[in-house]
Amino acid sequence: MDIDRYLKRIGLEGCDATAGGLRALQAAQMCAIAFENIDPLLGIVPDVSLDGIEDKLIAQGRGGYCFELNTLFGAALSAFGFRAARVMARVRNGAPQGGQRSHLAWIVTLDGEEWLADTGFGGAGASVPLRIGARDVQAAPTGRYRFAEDEAAGELVLERETPEGWFSLYGFDRVPVRDADIEAANFVCARWEKAPFPANLMLSRHREDGRISLLNTALRVENRACVTKSVIGSLAQLHETLAGEFALPCDRDMVAAVWRRLEVLGHLEEAGV
Repeated sequence: MDIDRYLKRIGLEGCDATAGGLRALQAAQMCAIAFENIDPLLGIVPDVSLDGIEDKLIAQGRGGYCFELNTLFGAALSAFGFRAARVMARVRNGAPQGGQRSHLAWIVTLDGEEWLADTGFGGAGASVPLRIGARDVQAAPTGRYRFAEDEAAGELVLERETPEGWFSLYGFDRVPVRDADIEAANFVCARWEKAPFPANLMLSRHREDGRISLLNTALRVENRACVTKSVIGSLAQLHETLAGEFALPCDRDMVAAVWRRLEVLGHLEEAGV
């Protein structure tokens, strides 16, 4: 990977292989590069080769979903000398069990301590690394998190605190991950009718004081003080939001195709647009 172009893309001057360096690297990428699933929504299977990801996320200035974002992040971890291993997680989103292995993340080992480092979770994941060995609550700019052991599933589950209680995000184990696992999961996530990505527009971008997300036409802005919700009501507003809030280079034809897809799926009617 062209590490200089990557650093310029995320607005970081450099990184050392320390806990502070890992935290700065993860936070910088998540603030600069949005989670977005526009390609799967439009019927395109993302290219998850590093060359393809570099072209899309760095050269073109686009975002991506977990297989793209965390593959890029993994290349940066390697370039800066971090010791890291991939994990494939089962997304729960509040359910007692996860589905298929559909999420890619990293375990980084520093001075004998393991950290979960993840730049590609489209939900309310942590914007900074979390200590895997800890069972106490860990604070992040995006909320409070903890790990819970699910012995029946053989997984460690990442949970986030909500006003209603602890909400399970995803669970993972230590099964070794190969490139073929990622390629297969990427295809399933992009094309399977039961996967959320071909049937919903999903975007997320982290900021220093919180997170902004878009699910179809529902825009949500979170910060330490409050949560603000609104609805995208027109093609022009969608273009403005993608280009502004999510810092995406918005080709008008692409945005128009997204809007038509939302209409075909019934999301505009559901939102009263």
